Amino acid sequence: MRDSNGNAKVRWFWIWVIASLIFRLILLYFPESVNLSSRPEVSTPLTSIRRLAEGYWLKQSSLSPYAELKDNRIISYAVLVIADVVTAMLIRAAGQSLKMSSTSSLKSIGLHHLLEYSASLLLSEHLPSGDIAALVYLWNPFTIAACVGLSTSAIENLMIVLSLYGGCTRQAPVAAFGWVMATHLSLYPAILIIPVVLLFGYGPDAPPRKLLRQRTKTDSSSSIDKGSVEKDVKNQLRGLNFFSWKPVLHVLFWILLWSSYVLVLCGIYARRHGSLEELFKRTYGFILTIPDLSPNIGVLWYFFAEVFDFFRNFFLIVFHGNVLLMIVPLALRLNHRPCFLAFVYTVITCMLKSYPSVGDSALYLGLLGLFAYELSDMKFSFFLFSGYVGVSLLSPVMHNLWIWRGTGNANFYFATAIAYACLQLVLVVESVSAMLNHDRMLTKLSAAKLQDVKP
Repeated sequence: MRDSNGNAKVRWFWIWVIASLIFRLILLYFPESVNLSSRPEVSTPLTSIRRLAEGYWLKQSSLSPYAELKDNRIISYAVLVIADVVTAMLIRAAGQSLKMSSTSSLKSIGLHHLLEYSASLLLSEHLPSGDIAALVYLWNPFTIAACVGLSTSAIENLMIVLSLYGGCTRQAPVAAFGWVMATHLSLYPAILIIPVVLLFGYGPDAPPRKLLRQRTKTDSSSSIDKGSVEKDVKNQLRGLNFFSWKPVLHVLFWILLWSSYVLVLCGIYARRHGSLEELFKRTYGFILTIPDLSPNIGVLWYFFAEVFDFFRNFFLIVFHGNVLLMIVPLALRLNHRPCFLAFVYTVITCMLKSYPSVGDSALYLGLLGLFAYELSDMKFSFFLFSGYVGVSLLSPVMHNLWIWRGTGNANFYFATAIAYACLQLVLVVESVSAMLNHDRMLTKLSAAKLQDVKP
């Protein structure tokens, strides 16, 4: 019976995957009608397929790819569709690794009885969170819009998920390659080095450390041979808190190797079309200095269009510093859940990055599915869902009123950008709170169960 149910779940999953693929192929026949490639919510200066194609055309013409651009299309829709499907499969595989790690970690420290009481683990047996996350990513309207709109964010998302997948499966070359390429493409994924290091140092997932301390304290108080119990307590605590440096050094070596390789390739390329300094200035410098103030769903374009030039550098430091200020506190509190920490970092960077797009939201909403059961008690879920739907509908309307009909102004469109940023802020706060509440719930379940079995 269990095998038949498992086969049914596998068939059900692949039916939905194939359906999402067919749906994308149908939409590919109407690219001009949908016209998403020109939408500021989908296409940004960093993710526009048109800019990438124009740069390639200039390079083929022996011109600098940073010169004025000419319209051209070279990247097939099929590449982006394949990237979406591969990303979804990697998310699914990472979810399976997380589930196995969570189950084995509870069993290894003698807390297997929590498997009988944890609703999230029971439900995940019937509908794995990895499958949910993969389907959420494939069927997310943001993912589909980014794909049909020819946004290169699908490639960046693939590299980020590849890095997390490599960390969950302890494959250092894969994780390092994904992180280096994601950072090279967008710079902001550089902060994901912390979750990647934690994945290799601690492992994909672990129960809260208070769980083990609580259990061992109860065991020692109820056992006759307290000496042996105390020794066992120390061994278990040491095993739980042990940070393995060997795999971390291994992945850092591969990061250095891949970074050097990318840097050499960039140097060879820049020798023909300027210099390496110009390449960094036109790529990473472009991201950090925000010279292009064309409207997007972020909040920085409007702010820097209004701020005096005298204060521009100061506020650039402030806005980019906001991303860095949140890294350490979150890492200290969520170091036992590196994948969830990576999800939180992704939301924060999407909220504060210079050129965000719906492709970024597609990534973190897909990763959110990995923790569907742990976050099942998250507050304001309906509010968040309604807010995302409302912003998705109002953003093109306000843009049309401002740009084409002339009956509105920039404040109309900027209001939807502020609402979008607020929704992401609420999502970060509520998801972190729900995850910490889930950890507290496991601790309480453990305490209650141990009191029941205490002689």
